[in-house]
Amino acid sequence: MSDVSLALEGGAPPHATSEVGASRDVAAIARRWLDRFGTIALATVIRTWGSSPVPVGGQLVVGPEERFEGSVSGGCVEAAVITEAAEVMQTGRPKVLAYGIGDETAWRVGLPCGGRIEIFVERLSAEDASYLDAVIAARVTRSLLVVETDLASGRRVYGGDLAAHDAETAGRLSRGDCVLAEGPDGRLFLQALVAPVHMILVGAGHVAQVLADLAQRVGYQATVIDPRTAFASESRFRGVPLRQDWPETALPALGLDSRTAVIALAHDARLDDETLPLAVRSPAFYVGALGSRRTHEKRMARLRHAGLTETEIARIDAPVGLPIGARGPAEIAVSILGAVIKAERGA
Repeated sequence: MSDVSLALEGGAPPHATSEVGASRDVAAIARRWLDRFGTIALATVIRTWGSSPVPVGGQLVVGPEERFEGSVSGGCVEAAVITEAAEVMQTGRPKVLAYGIGDETAWRVGLPCGGRIEIFVERLSAEDASYLDAVIAARVTRSLLVVETDLASGRRVYGGDLAAHDAETAGRLSRGDCVLAEGPDGRLFLQALVAPVHMILVGAGHVAQVLADLAQRVGYQATVIDPRTAFASESRFRGVPLRQDWPETALPALGLDSRTAVIALAHDARLDDETLPLAVRSPAFYVGALGSRRTHEKRMARLRHAGLTETEIARIDAPVGLPIGARGPAEIAVSILGAVIKAERGA
C-alpha cells in the first residue's frame, strides 16, 4: 500500500495537459488518441474503501507528454497514476496500483476523510481499437457490454452475454455494477458498461427545466417532449434535446428500454393519457406523473376506461417524487431525481 502524500505535494505533473473543450467521454477520447499517437494508457478504478469521489469503474486515459483526461480519484492520486502510466506505455506490462490516501492529504483536495483505492493501468495499442469501438458502439445502441480483464496478464474478453456468469454476478452486471472475481490464473475485473439512464420528460414546464439540468449533471441523458412550441423552445432548454411532437409519436421514435425513466409533467390530461399507457407497457424502469392525489385519482379512472389494468396503473409513481415536502419547481425536481436514482439503484 503506497502513501501518496509526498507525490501530491507538487500537484499534477508540470507539463500535464487536459483535452479542454473536447468531449469528456474517456472512451471516445481514448479512441481519438489511439489513432493519433498509436499507444496510450488506460487507468481504471477496480476497488475502493472509505472516501472515494470516483466510483469503481472510473477511468483516466493518459497519452504521450503527460496528456490526460478523466479521473480516478478526483485529484488525490492522478499525478502518481500518470507517472506509472508512462512506464506501462513503455513496457506494455499492466499494473495494479494500490494507494492509501491519508486524512490530511484527502482534506487538502476536498475530501472529508481518507480512504484506499486500487487502480488497474494497461497499455492500449492499435490492436485495441476494436475494443474501444465496441465500447462506443454499445453506448450508441444502448446495449450492455461486459468487459472481463485478467489483472495479471491484461487479457481481455468482452461481449453482452450474461449466461456465462452465476445468477448473483449476472444480476449485478445487469445493473451496471463492477465485480472483482477469482479466475484460474488470478483476479478478474468484470466491468459492466451499461447505457446511461434516459430521462424522458413529457411537458416542458418549469419543473422540467430544472429536472433536465439536474439529470444531465448526474450523468443521465434527458429529452423533453411537448407539442406546445411556446414551452418546448431552445431558449428555455439550452443543450437539452427537444421533441415538439405528441407523445404517441415521440415516445416510440425515442424507444423505451430498461434504462429509461418516463415522467409526465404536463398538467394536461391529453398529454398524460397519451404518455402513461405507452410508458407502463414498455420496459422503462420508472414511470412517474406530476399532480395531486385527487388529480391522480381522476387520471387513474381515465386510464382504466382506456383499458389499462390495475397492475399497469400501479407502475405509475404518483404524486411523482420522494415525499420530502417539496415546494416549488426546484425542490420538486430534486424529489423526482431522488426517486429515479432510488429506483435505478434498487434502493
